[in-house]
Amino acid sequence: MTATLGEVVAALEARYAPALAEGWDAVGLVCGDPAEPVDRVLVAVDPVAAVVDEAIELGAGLLVTHHPLFLTAVHGVPADDPKGRLVHRLVRAGCGLFVAHTNADRAAEVGVNDALAAVLGLTGTRPLQPVAPGSREGLGRVGELAEPTTLAAFAAHAAAVLPATEVGVRAAGDPGRPVRTVAVCGGSGGSLLSAAAAAGADVFLTSDLRHHPVSESQEVPGPALCDVTHFASEWPWVPVVADVLTADLSGRVAASASRVRTDPWTVHRGRSTAEDPAGRAG
Repeated sequence: MTATLGEVVAALEARYAPALAEGWDAVGLVCGDPAEPVDRVLVAVDPVAAVVDEAIELGAGLLVTHHPLFLTAVHGVPADDPKGRLVHRLVRAGCGLFVAHTNADRAAEVGVNDALAAVLGLTGTRPLQPVAPGSREGLGRVGELAEPTTLAAFAAHAAAVLPATEVGVRAAGDPGRPVRTVAVCGGSGGSLLSAAAAAGADVFLTSDLRHHPVSESQEVPGPALCDVTHFASEWPWVPVVADVLTADLSGRVAASASRVRTDPWTVHRGRSTAEDPAGRAG
């Protein structure tokens, strides 16, 4: 027994309402015939060639990704264009593409930020930036660890429970700082730093943090910071979507999490400050 692509899309949009997306975002069905049957779905962070390979090898009728394939105006999808090539390959294989981006960031319970908070072991979570007062929908999450820890130990915990990446986890702040209240934002969450501070977070974990804001944040009262890769912060959502979709469609589709690591950073080299105790910049 299978579902139609239209039924799968309806199930996804019931969980990740398009109205929650930013106005500039591009979410929903990118390609595919809603009348076609679907029995396998693959979920991933990025719509890149290796993930398309995986979807086709799986025989998936739909690929669900967090990041959009197209964010700017598109006037054609020729097969000699890298993104157009992916569309052609998906169409030829009978595989649709669906995107849940900023609507998945804001979604309650099964969104990107709740998934990130859950894998870190946070409880009593609430949005850092709710869509309305008291709403469970919104950007970021803040919650409590079961037991207090230190910044250094929390960073090690994050590295252990998030996907392994070459970059790993970076932290800014006193390594021995007590940590109990934790704020998170999947993806590029630097704009929520003030919200994390207002929420009383001891540490704020997100990705794509920049030097100057991090440096300046440590000169004033506020949370310590943990910076992980964009991919690592959003990947915990992938198996959540797969499980929810399979359950919501009563097993008529088998949804699975992609096994492809799409973090773009492939090499990391460095030396520790212990190797240069004088702290020389050069």
